[in-house]
Amino acid sequence: MKHIAIVICNYNYERFIAETIDSSLAQDYPGTRVIVIDDGSTDSSRAVIEQYGSRISAVFKENGGQVSAYNLGVELAGTDYVIFLDSDDVLYPHAVSEVMRKFEEEDLAKVQFRLDVIDESGKQTGAYIPHSEPPADCGRLLREGWLYPSPPASGNAYSVSALKAVFPVPEGGINRYGADFYAIYGAALIGAVATIPQSLGAYRVHHSATPSVSFANSEQIKKAPKAFKERWVTLREIAKERMNLELPPAFHDFAHEKAYFGSSLYHASLGARWRWMLNDSRAYMHTIVANPFWSLKKKAGTLFLSSLCLLPYSPLSDFVVRYITNPLARRGTVEQ
Repeated sequence: MKHIAIVICNYNYERFIAETIDSSLAQDYPGTRVIVIDDGSTDSSRAVIEQYGSRISAVFKENGGQVSAYNLGVELAGTDYVIFLDSDDVLYPHAVSEVMRKFEEEDLAKVQFRLDVIDESGKQTGAYIPHSEPPADCGRLLREGWLYPSPPASGNAYSVSALKAVFPVPEGGINRYGADFYAIYGAALIGAVATIPQSLGAYRVHHSATPSVSFANSEQIKKAPKAFKERWVTLREIAKERMNLELPPAFHDFAHEKAYFGSSLYHASLGARWRWMLNDSRAYMHTIVANPFWSLKKKAGTLFLSSLCLLPYSPLSDFVVRYITNPLARRGTVEQ
């Protein structure tokens, strides 16, 4: 039997970490190892983690950021496969079994699966991510600069050998966070990616009672686009030095561009909305019209919705911006 490690990276999530560990220990795949890396938490996380004793492998390190925790997790996994589970998310009991079935069927670098979106209390929101599935040749498209549709960290399982071709990643600066960027896209440069089209876990979104343009927990909507660009630069360097691959200088990604769209148009005046559409929307429009992962129907629908932001009725424009940028504003399926 091949083994898999669930590596939980935690920082100051004492209110969620027990539920995350419990979901990992409840996996019905017998060859599952649970590792918890606490990145210098200053709350009561350590006391919660220590209660599990020998049922888990616990590592307490000085605070260095998420990338430092991933670097250590790849080194310590000691298994054929690994899932990096955020310490506020959960896996359903059959998640590892489904993932391992995929790995046994094919030679894969990564298996990804849908995540249901839950609120801070753990209640289902009715949304899930992602809605689009990457094609079999997503690695080729990535080498052309297209970031493929992927769930966030907790919805991915990796071949450890694939991750070792990418990690360790330089730590510090912008790389204190966003480690899943390097795992998600780095793995696709190494080998094939497969998708399980069902929800095998849950992604927790904090403070989601009032839908806005913000969706992700870790970074503000105005900071995330800049961070993505800097991470792409680092990934290009890793690909060139370790894989002899030359990635393009710029990447294309609708999730990235809709952050600019949302921060520029939300609560904006009619004049500001028109100016952005006329002068600054080229990259946004390109990731819709040329998107290799979307159907013609989806492209047309997104273009139509975007055009509604040019109407003078600002409540409609704000609703459309929320609908496009934040899945929770729809309370339905998610476009990522």
